[in-house]
Amino acid sequence: MSKVQTGPLAGLVVQILLLAGLAATVGLGPAGWLVGLGYGVASCALLVRGLVRAGSSGPGPADWVTMGRGILVGGVAALTAESFSRPVPVALLVGLAAVALALDAVDGQVARRTGTASPLGARFDMEVDAVLLLVLSSYAAPSLGLWVLAIGGMRYAFVAAMGPFRWLSGPLPPRYWRKVVAATQGVVLVVAAADVLPRSVMVGVLVAALALLVESFGRDIRWRWRHRHDDAAARPVRPAPHRTAPRWLGDVGIGNTRITSAQITGARIGGARVDGVGVDPARLDQLRITHSPATGFAR
Repeated sequence: MSKVQTGPLAGLVVQILLLAGLAATVGLGPAGWLVGLGYGVASCALLVRGLVRAGSSGPGPADWVTMGRGILVGGVAALTAESFSRPVPVALLVGLAAVALALDAVDGQVARRTGTASPLGARFDMEVDAVLLLVLSSYAAPSLGLWVLAIGGMRYAFVAAMGPFRWLSGPLPPRYWRKVVAATQGVVLVVAAADVLPRSVMVGVLVAALALLVESFGRDIRWRWRHRHDDAAARPVRPAPHRTAPRWLGDVGIGNTRITSAQITGARIGGARVDGVGVDPARLDQLRITHSPATGFAR
């Protein structure tokens, strides 16, 4: 088994051990097990896929830290699923989430100090953050209002919008404020889960956090809109399907030049492109083909 598979599988094993520990101490029903295991298996599969696509030999030092964060998020997700049917230990849920948030400042430092920073590592870190925000907002929504789900669901809505609006996809320029806003969402949601502030105050804090998130996403959307033509120009143009010229074309005339069908590099016949060899592409617009069945001659 390669290191590409060993690392993520080791993380899945630890995830299962954490779920077993939660089941043995505070209890974990079918919902908690289903969510926890589903999250662990999906995380393992996606990480293996990402490592293979990146051509990596296995997780780097920072990836192991991020994987540890992801395992804690799996525990928070399992407890959140349980909370919909029965009370769960708030201190335990908040503790796991707080440690996962604190480690968010560690994996980046490890990557920089070890010189192992990579696009895959940054994406892995971002996805763990996104899942944690979604889970925490799901935990807080029943008591504070379903609108809180907008905090955890906004990034997924942004990703979904990339389908019909292709100009939204692509890399964004690094922006420190984006990181500050993301960290703020996590801290605010952990405080909401801890239930240490009066409801009215907590709602106000969450509204402010959501406003910051909307502003941050709005700025990214505006940047993508302004640079949408740059991306379109940078995309490679697919070549037309290769087709050889039919034998019945015979000879072709371009101005005063006559060539055989074997020398045709391109033409338009009924909207279809015919490719061969020998014609200057700059003169293709001058090419007009007609066929006479009686003579087998094309002009």
